[in-house]
Amino acid sequence: MDYTLHQLIIFSEIANSKSITRTAEKLHLTQPAVSIQLKNFQDQFSIPLTEIVGRQLYVTDFGNEIAEAAKKILDEVEAINYKTHAFKGKLSGRIRISVASTGKYVMPYFLSEFMNLHGGVDLIMDVTNKTKVIRSLEKNEVDFALISVLPKKLKVNSVELMRNELFLVGGKQLSHDQLAEKEQLLTKFPLLYREEGSATRNAMANFIHKNGFQVRKKIELTSNEAVKQAVIAGLGLSIMPLIGIKNELKAKDLQIIPIDSLPISTMWQVTWLKSKKLTPVAQAFLDHLELEKQKITQNHFSWIESYNF
Repeated sequence: MDYTLHQLIIFSEIANSKSITRTAEKLHLTQPAVSIQLKNFQDQFSIPLTEIVGRQLYVTDFGNEIAEAAKKILDEVEAINYKTHAFKGKLSGRIRISVASTGKYVMPYFLSEFMNLHGGVDLIMDVTNKTKVIRSLEKNEVDFALISVLPKKLKVNSVELMRNELFLVGGKQLSHDQLAEKEQLLTKFPLLYREEGSATRNAMANFIHKNGFQVRKKIELTSNEAVKQAVIAGLGLSIMPLIGIKNELKAKDLQIIPIDSLPISTMWQVTWLKSKKLTPVAQAFLDHLELEKQKITQNHFSWIESYNF
């Protein structure tokens, strides 16, 4: 047999995603290139690795065994790379971070300098909603989680990074007279919510309930970007994290509606299980955060202060 590491990587991802298209997207390859490599890999085995039923790709039982073996080989190759860096006196390893969806506007700034300093460190960052972030943390699938509200049922440690503030926002279509009504706007216009499990949705729902607002209509969207575009289009109002709407406020596509009891203020925190045995890389990252977080916040997020009404 004469298969290559490249073919093992491709087949491992195909077995994981069950899709040529998603494999091509993740590995930054064309679909024909992935298909060719799959065929070349398959030609080295007399037993089918995959099959097509309808238009769906399935991995055979034999294919799953080969995928499992491929993963072990790739893990060993990765370990060799890390050991090589360590032998040279360089920090090496991997950091896995699960990030609440709005945290994608925050976490890269706290990672960039650390990653640039340590070329032997690999990063896997999963961006999802709070429920899935907490689940990943609970199952010990990640080193760290970035969240704005700590889980009540888990014993965790955390490092506070910066404030997370949520404001009521509307599109530029709102007139001066409409804005003057403030609280009445919440009963006159539809409210755009994130999906179940989102920390932003929970904060918004708690605010509406606490203040006894009678919502005329609810619209649910499954990402912060979708909510933002819907508000810009005039579909309704929403309570949104300030961190995710900087450019839209600057362009005046969105506007903040000052209202009592807002903003809702929480803290972005890097969190990990108290029982977690941190790797040298994970500990080095925490040390970096403690030393640099104030400078990073000042350099990249000082603009937030201008929205304190």
